[in-house]
Amino acid sequence: MLGGLSKGEWTIKHRDGSADRKICVRSGEELIQLRHTQGGCNRFVVEDRANRVTVQYTCPGDGYGRTDIRKETASLIQLESRGIASGLPFQIAAEARRTGSC
Repeated sequence: MLGGLSKGEWTIKHRDGSADRKICVRSGEELIQLRHTQGGCNRFVVEDRANRVTVQYTCPGDGYGRTDIRKETASLIQLESRGIASGLPFQIAAEARRTGSC
């Protein structure tokens, strides 16, 4: 599913009112680990359908997470992620939309 997303700059709008975040999407995988940006994490794809993907991942020494992404269009998704980062729990609920080039 992630390979079918439009490439370019995406803006992530958090539902909790946190500041928007912009990321450059090249493969779609950039949307999986928003709280764990380092490499070396192990991923397990729980579900990968045409309009939905669920990925669980573990980052040795820094925690873990589970991300659910639902594609509405190639340039609009709904994203939920939760887990532990740096010893603290996190939960993200957001909408992400392609907003330009990067």
